[in-house]
Amino acid sequence: MRPILFECREIIPRTATEICLDIADVARWSEFKGYGILPGIASAEYANRTQDMVKSRVRVRNTDGSGHIEEICAWNPGEKIVMKLYAFTPPLNHLATHFIEEWNFEAANNATLVTRKFTLFPKQSVTRPFLWLISLAFKRAIARHLTEMEREAGEERGNQ
Repeated sequence: MRPILFECREIIPRTATEICLDIADVARWSEFKGYGILPGIASAEYANRTQDMVKSRVRVRNTDGSGHIEEICAWNPGEKIVMKLYAFTPPLNHLATHFIEEWNFEAANNATLVTRKFTLFPKQSVTRPFLWLISLAFKRAIARHLTEMEREAGEERGNQ
């Protein structure tokens, strides 16, 4: 089954290591507000946190009551983070088996170019068009989240 792919990029005026520390702080995950039909994150908590972060699992509850698990597959602070999103509750569990989220970091003039790439795996060929529609809202939500991260980091630098 052909997956659905998209990516978003933003230059954030923070170091890649600082951004990775924010990602590890699941209390901040509720800053993701969603977009349109795509809910934001209401809460996130570690179900299991490992010393090196790899195989850590985060239980996510969304603002519409749905949820999923995110498992860290790769944790190279300042370079790359890969997470698998799975165990979706309805209605998403009817449309997708799992998602892969990849964060890549590249130094850019006292800032970091952040690229977030998503691969969405439809459950069946008949669910792919519905998942593709959701991916449009998902991409906008990710782009907005990166813009908010950039704005917040800029404000923090301005206050120093």
